[in-house]
This record gives sequence, C-alpha cells and structure tokens, in this order.
Amino acid sequence: MPHSCNLIIDSCCDLPFEAVDRDGVELIEFPYVLSDGEHADDLYRASSAHDFYQAMRDGEEPTTAQVPVPVFRAAFERAVESGVPTVYLSFSSGLSGSFDAAVLVHGQIMAEHPDAELYLVDTHLASVAEGLLVHEALRQRDKGLTARELAQWAEEARYFVDAEFMVEDLEALRRGGRIPGSVAYAGSKLDVKPMLTIAPDGKLSLAGVARGRKKGIKQLAEYYQKRVAESVPGQCVVVAGADCPKDVGRLKEALAKVDDSILFLESSIGPVIGSHVGPGMIAVVFWGGDKREDMSVADRIARKVKQG
Repeated sequence: MPHSCNLIIDSCCDLPFEAVDRDGVELIEFPYVLSDGEHADDLYRASSAHDFYQAMRDGEEPTTAQVPVPVFRAAFERAVESGVPTVYLSFSSGLSGSFDAAVLVHGQIMAEHPDAELYLVDTHLASVAEGLLVHEALRQRDKGLTARELAQWAEEARYFVDAEFMVEDLEALRRGGRIPGSVAYAGSKLDVKPMLTIAPDGKLSLAGVARGRKKGIKQLAEYYQKRVAESVPGQCVVVAGADCPKDVGRLKEALAKVDDSILFLESSIGPVIGSHVGPGMIAVVFWGGDKREDMSVADRIARKVKQG
C-alpha cells in the first residue's frame, strides 16, 4: 500500500542506515571535511565509526559544512515531481545554517509549483535526539498520517524529545564555535565530564558536570529516570556513543535497572556531530515532558509574543 506521504531526512539524525532505508524516504547527506578532502555523511556505509573517531584520536581535526543549496534544490524538485506530499525533518537551525538554506530553496520551489505539498520542519534537535523524532515520524507515517498532519505532529513532538549527552571535554565544541570559550575553559580546569542537553530553541546547553565517566553514566540514567514521560512498557530509548561501545553497554545496564521493559535503539554518533563533540560522547534520548515548561516565565512570555 503506498504511503500517504514521503519523508526527507538528513544524516544528522545519526540513525543506523537500516532504520531509515525505507520506501519514500530520501536521505540528505551533510558534508564534512578531513585532511584528505570532503566526505559525505552516509550513516557510516563507506567507513566505520571506529575509523572516524580513531582518526580524531590520532590528531585529525574534521570540520563541517552546510548542505549545499543545489542538494536541497534537487531533493525538493524530486519530491514535487513525485506528486507525493512530502515533509522534510531538518537538523536544528540552532546548530547549523542549513535549515535557512532549505527555507530559501523551499520558497523558490513553491513559487514555481504553488500547488505542491512540501513541508519543512525545523526539529530543533540534533544527532540521536533528531533520530528519535525521525524514528517515530516513520511510524506515524506508516499509521497513515498525511504530510500536513505529520508536519504538525513533528512541530509539537519535537518539544517532548529529551536528551542528555556526556562529552569527554569541550575542546572540539569550543573549536567549532558551538559553545563559549569561557565554558570550555572552566570545564578543562575542573577536570570534569560536561553533561549537555538540547534547549527548546535547538541550541546546546550545559546541564551539569560529572566527575569521571562512571559517575557520568550514572547521571545519564538518573536524568532518564527523573524526566521520562509516564513509562509505557516497551518504551523506545535511543542510546548512542562516539566509538565507546563498553560505556554504551554500561549505560544500557544502568537504564535497564530503572526500567527492564525498555526497547533500546542503539546507534553511533555520526561524523558531523562527532566533529564537534569528539570521541567518547555518550547519549540517552527518550520521550519526556514538554521542554517548553522548563523555560523561565520571561522566556515563555517572549515566546507567546513572538507567536502573536
């Protein structure tokens, strides 16, 4: 049975390729640059996560770039020509200018094809947090949501995806301009493992610190326990690492002690996100409460005013 809509996703969702290799799903591959030239983030089909992170350990300093405008143009044109209503679930605009480029191209395409159904959603999420949203969006599509409904679903659901990451240090994030230098400096001086989360605006924020990886893994499990939505048996939880399989195993054990009915979706942190966090990052992602409620009263008022 054909689907009521197609999906365009991007490689920053950091899901295993098998999870997204479906009919009516197109993958936009973000570029990243190593000393030997430009590569496409193909969800580790051409090279392994271990090879990528080992290169970083050996001194490689990868950089990332936005998705080129012609790539968006080609993908959106294919979507329009297919005649099937389509939704693009994009990597957070809080961490990349790619969404702005997509909006620009979308405007041009819609001017040429005013009757086309092509929706863009800024997920305000990154890496496997974006991955959990994409994973569930595929399920909602299979249950029969139309493109318009799926776009509306994603615009609301993005606020309920909760994530916490532990990174080895903040140097790569500082180098990529993703956090202020003062935060990175404080982290390095204290010899702690920074714990990061994704704010409602799709930017990274420091959630706390852990003294050592063992304590950090414990804190990730505690974060899940404190913030998970009313648990339903068989809740899907994504755990992911940047080439640290033993620690991912330890995290799964710690989470299983909290809830032995969790369905784990295991993944690797992709090269685009990995360029900014470095080897050793570990993440837990799950459905939690509405993140907008974590905002200060002043921020919530400002949000209402903006929506006007």
